[in-house]
Amino acid sequence: MQRFLVLANGSVYPGTAFGSTQPVTGEIVFTTGMTGYQEAITDASYHHQILTFTYPLIGNYGINNHDDEANGPQASAIVVHEVARHPRNWRCDLSLTDWATANNLPGITGVDTRALTREIREVGVMNAALVDEVTPAVIDSLQTPVPVTQPQTVPTITTSADASQYRVGVIDFGLKRSILRALHERGVQTVTFPPTTSAAAIMASGVDGVLLSNGPGNPTDHADVLPTIRQLQTLLPLMAICLGHQLFALANGATTFKLKFGHRGFNHAVRDLQRGTTAFTSQNHGYAVDPQSLAGTQLTVTHVEITDHTVEGLRLQDHDAFSVQFHPDATPGPHDYTYLFDDFIATIAAHHQPQEAYHAQAQ
Repeated sequence: MQRFLVLANGSVYPGTAFGSTQPVTGEIVFTTGMTGYQEAITDASYHHQILTFTYPLIGNYGINNHDDEANGPQASAIVVHEVARHPRNWRCDLSLTDWATANNLPGITGVDTRALTREIREVGVMNAALVDEVTPAVIDSLQTPVPVTQPQTVPTITTSADASQYRVGVIDFGLKRSILRALHERGVQTVTFPPTTSAAAIMASGVDGVLLSNGPGNPTDHADVLPTIRQLQTLLPLMAICLGHQLFALANGATTFKLKFGHRGFNHAVRDLQRGTTAFTSQNHGYAVDPQSLAGTQLTVTHVEITDHTVEGLRLQDHDAFSVQFHPDATPGPHDYTYLFDDFIATIAAHHQPQEAYHAQAQ
C-alpha cells in the first residue's frame, strides 16, 4: 500500500506502508544509529515524534521480548529506506513489520532517507504526517505544534538481584528501563516517582539518592518540578540524565534552547573535562543548555560535545549533584560512560548516614 510522508514545508516523500496504516502526525527527527532500533522506538524520549533511521536497512535482527525501554513503541511512526522482511538472529521473536502491526505502529519503507535527513539538517526539525493522500489541508494542519504529553507514572519499588545496600529515588519523566538496570546491576534498589511528587514524599520513602530521568518534550514545560529539584539537591546526592540534565540546569538558574535538528544516535563524541578523556555516547534530545546562561550560577561544565560544543554535563559547586545530557546506560550505544553510575553510587556511599538524619533535614 502506497503512503506519503508529508513535511510541514510541503516536501513529500512517497513510500510503502507497513505496520499500522492509520494517519499520524508528529515532529520529524532522525537518528544515526546503525543498530538499537528496538530500544530507540521504545524510548519515551521519542514520544509523539516520527523517527527516521539514517541506516539504510532496519529490522535485520528482528525484535525480541527483552530490549524494550518502555511498554511498547513510544515513537508515533518510523521511516526507513528498507525494512527487513526476514530477520535472522537467535534472539529474534518477531519481525519488525509483525511487531509494528501488533503494536499499531505506523511505518513507511522505500523512502529516500538520505535526502530526508539532509532536508531536516538544512531546514530544521518540523511537523510531518504519514497519510494516504497529500492535500493542502494536510499541509495546513502541520503548521500547528503537536502537543507532547508525558508518559504516565506510578510509584514503583524495584530491587536488584543482590541485597540492596542503597535505595535511589527516580523521578520519571519518561524513564528508560536500562537506567534502572544499570542501578540494579550495582546492587541498588530503586523507587520511581511521578514528576508531581513532593520532595517531602520522596524523602519519606527513605531514599539515599535521587535520579532525574530522561523524557520527551520541552524542559520549560516542567516548571512545577524545579522547586522540588532545588530542595532535593541540598539533601541528597543527585544525578540527572538527558531531560533531567536540562531540568537540573533550569532549577539552578540556567536556560535552555531548541537545537536545529537535535542529537540522536550512538556516535556522538563527548569530552570529559575533568578526566581529560573523550568517548562516544548515546544521545536523544532536541534541547540543550545555553552555555551563556551559566554565568552567575553555581554550575560548572563537566562535559562538552566535540562537534558543536554544546553542554553535555554539569556539576553543582556547593552540593553533590551532577548531570549529563547523554545516556550513560548506553542501550543502545557505546558503554564508555557507564562509570558515571559508579561515581553516583560512590557519592551516595560517601554521604550515607542514618535515614532519620535525612528526614530531619527534610522537615
